Amino acid sequence: MNITLTDKASTRLKEIIKSKGENLALRVLVRPGGCSGFEYGMALERNPRPDDNVGEFDGIKVVIDPASLPYIDGSTIDYVDSLMGGGFAINNPNAVSTCGCGQSFRTAGAAGAPKSCGSGGCSH
Repeated sequence: MNITLTDKASTRLKEIIKSKGENLALRVLVRPGGCSGFEYGMALERNPRPDDNVGEFDGIKVVIDPASLPYIDGSTIDYVDSLMGGGFAINNPNAVSTCGCGQSFRTAGAAGAPKSCGSGGCSH
């Protein structure tokens, strides 16, 4: 698994995990949807599944299911502060196009047409 966390992402994740008071892993996933065909998801969880790809970065366990890994392998997870608030961002070298919201992407091998943004606030 070739995923990295920036120092900002690592620091913010440690703060979040500490506030939960549990030993949690960060799940990163890709699912069909969004403006460009796929969208990212992140969640904290206690128990990775037996078939998950597991990595550890600066003491943070990161898990990715086998179906998601090819879409985000080589990505960097960052934490970005902006005027509209902070949030995690994924810099994905596999994405050939993205939606303005930064949460949706398409890869070169993706089949099907992207969905419209609808009320999600994406801009092109």
